[in-house]
Amino acid sequence: MNHLADFFPLPEGEEQFPLEFIESRGALKLSQNESRILVGLVDEHNEKLKAELAYFFPEPLEFLLIDQQELAEFLSRQYSQVQSQSDQVADEKLLLDKLANDAPVVNLVNNILLEGIRLGCSDIHFEALPRQVRVRYRVDGVLRTGRTLPRNIFPSLSSRIKVMANLNIIERRQPQDGRLSVNAGGRDVEFRVSIVPLTDGESIVLRLFQRQGEVQSLENLGFSSDYLEPLRSCSKSSNGLILITGPTGSGKTTTLNALIRELSTEDKKVITIEDPVENILDGVNQIQTNEAIGLSFDTILRRLLRQDPNILMVGEIRDRKTAELSLRSALTGHLVLSTLHTNDALGAIPRLTNMGAEPYLLGAVLRAVAAQRLVRKICPACRKPATPTPSQKAWLSSRLGKALPPLFKGEGCPECAQSGYKGRTVIAEIFQIDDAVEEMIVQGGKRREMEEYFRKKKAIFLLDDTLRKLSDGITTIDEVERAVLSR
Repeated sequence: MNHLADFFPLPEGEEQFPLEFIESRGALKLSQNESRILVGLVDEHNEKLKAELAYFFPEPLEFLLIDQQELAEFLSRQYSQVQSQSDQVADEKLLLDKLANDAPVVNLVNNILLEGIRLGCSDIHFEALPRQVRVRYRVDGVLRTGRTLPRNIFPSLSSRIKVMANLNIIERRQPQDGRLSVNAGGRDVEFRVSIVPLTDGESIVLRLFQRQGEVQSLENLGFSSDYLEPLRSCSKSSNGLILITGPTGSGKTTTLNALIRELSTEDKKVITIEDPVENILDGVNQIQTNEAIGLSFDTILRRLLRQDPNILMVGEIRDRKTAELSLRSALTGHLVLSTLHTNDALGAIPRLTNMGAEPYLLGAVLRAVAAQRLVRKICPACRKPATPTPSQKAWLSSRLGKALPPLFKGEGCPECAQSGYKGRTVIAEIFQIDDAVEEMIVQGGKRREMEEYFRKKKAIFLLDDTLRKLSDGITTIDEVERAVLSR
């Protein structure tokens, strides 16, 4: 029998096994160097465990018998290091399927998730920095630090999240993806888990995964009637292509999901191809791409045409094959909805032609093209008048050509966590493709020509909707500069 004290100081942090693994397997790393890893086992005859460890570590392993009581005392000391952090959090708990019900790290992780849900965040980031663990929440599109923790806690946090997501708690060299589900306040809350190895640990990101009841309506997203009327008119077509454009994080998928929710009725079959599936929609056939096994957008799309769909949603048109198949599907009696990464709506037309789309085909199937951005809304609890800077005033004057409307900002209060913002709304433009625009596309018409045509038609451009949201006191000029003018 070997005593743990003979091997002090034991490996710590990333060099040691996760605490849950030590507790459940009765295995502890005693020392490590370039030539070998020395592992203590409470059961030196556990050949299955030895084989499991040998699979994950390329270095030679040597096993020694250790005392189970000494191991329990070691674990107790380790868990006590996170007890102080756990004592500071609220008594509220999420209902979880727990591996170790009373472990302090479980309470700590639960309360971090609970805080994220309370804040209405979209993502929770666990980041292993050289001297600390940083937990950040993405709220209304902007990251904010929630708390910092001692660096030696990270292996326990990581392994706890991996256990909850049914991932391999030993694997630290390869990325892992999974899901975990909790019950908070009587409702199921799901998170998509992404774990990526770093040079000094791991980056763990949990994204909230919304179900049907949490998908907002188009009105609640902040779209104006000037936008919704042409969008809904075009979506009544039995065939054609509707495109939503914008940069990453501009809410394109959220808009498509809200539209799909409206269109999914008893008499229509709706199929989506997504990467990944982020919202579960009742009555909709949803498929997730998987490039590793050959399930790409274009591969799936070819097969789906035999599934007799009325409406197809292609998460993103990324390449020539997907573009061609999307256009062909729209031409052969299907309504196709998709997204593109372009700065504005009209930018989608040259983007598709550069992908190889024939102008005559694009003009024939395109029903509408839209673009959008997300901006944070001023917190109503601390809203107050704001004075623009000279450069902001000059910009507004050049666009409005009249007296400036009153501008507002959020002063910061407990309701908005001192940020001055609460919630987000959309700034958008949409252009309905009629016979005149179809002819311009077929003839290779210039962008300026199309812009002039839509301005004569009184279409709403991104800039128009931006100025409207500012004039109505919904958002700030600073937020417009960040989210709209900088893109």
